[in-house]
Amino acid sequence: MRNGRVTSAKIMQLGTGFWGSKTLLSAIELGLFTELAKGPLDGKTLGERLALHPRSARDFFDALVALGMLKRNGMRYSNTMETGRFLDRAKPSYVGGILEMLNARLYRFWGSLTEALRTGQSQNEAKTGEDFFGTLYADPQRLEHFLKAMTGLSIGSAQLIAKKFPWKKYHTFTDVGCAQGGVAVEIALAHTHLTGGGMDLPMVQPIFEAYAKTRGIAKRLNFHRGDFFKDPLPKSDVIIMGHILHDWNLDEKMILLRKAYDALPPGGAVIVHEALIDDARKHNAFGLLMSLNMLIETHGGFDFTGADCRKWMKDVGFTRTRVERLAGPDGMVVGFK
Repeated sequence: MRNGRVTSAKIMQLGTGFWGSKTLLSAIELGLFTELAKGPLDGKTLGERLALHPRSARDFFDALVALGMLKRNGMRYSNTMETGRFLDRAKPSYVGGILEMLNARLYRFWGSLTEALRTGQSQNEAKTGEDFFGTLYADPQRLEHFLKAMTGLSIGSAQLIAKKFPWKKYHTFTDVGCAQGGVAVEIALAHTHLTGGGMDLPMVQPIFEAYAKTRGIAKRLNFHRGDFFKDPLPKSDVIIMGHILHDWNLDEKMILLRKAYDALPPGGAVIVHEALIDDARKHNAFGLLMSLNMLIETHGGFDFTGADCRKWMKDVGFTRTRVERLAGPDGMVVGFK
């Protein structure tokens, strides 16, 4: 609304939102932020280093300035504080790996959202008989890159889980579907009395162990090889599932929660952390859009509210539950046995 009059500005901003998104994703693909991490550059030099056509470069760079992704001082461009920290491939804080996947895969799959809404069917590689994750897990280099991206995405929430949960009461934990080990490492670093580990498919083990070693925590973290549907979960005081439950339908979610319950001793706890949808389903747009992403990506997955997860936990036997906010759109649901 402007000067008391209703306008279409918000509608148009949302409708054209993919313009800005693809501009950022292409900049990441081109390595623009990594190049500028070496120092500010004028537009001509930057365009030449990125092999851009002269017609495109100036508008591309200035669009990134207007979007808040670059700074320009005179004719020289530089990273912002955020892009310099999180989009420089040379830094351990790089989160661009997940954005690279969005660019290479999900951007085109989301073009079929209408079909997904009408059919309820996933729109990813499965439509043509391909298996993205099967291919990913068969390529050690691609897998490591992907798992590093998962660490970058979850590191903020991991640090808050380490801070907010009453770890002093417990001695052991297992992160189920642990990826590179970002969550497990942050918890172990923050609480030296704990011993823990991660559970994932066998090909993840060397990546997990190498990361734990580089963070100086390898002696207190063990890797458990296994498929969390086919194998029992490791016995632990605390079981963690981060960005796992939303991949599966309700029956599968309940199977995993029951397995967590069975792996815990009396007084043990399960921690589920996701981009939790707010209970009113009105405010956390990211969580709701993530659920649509599960429609695109999975056979039956969906995101959920904290209230939903608390009910499921109580249905499998957890006696007390609570919800706490984490970083950004993420939250955790804790269930006590």
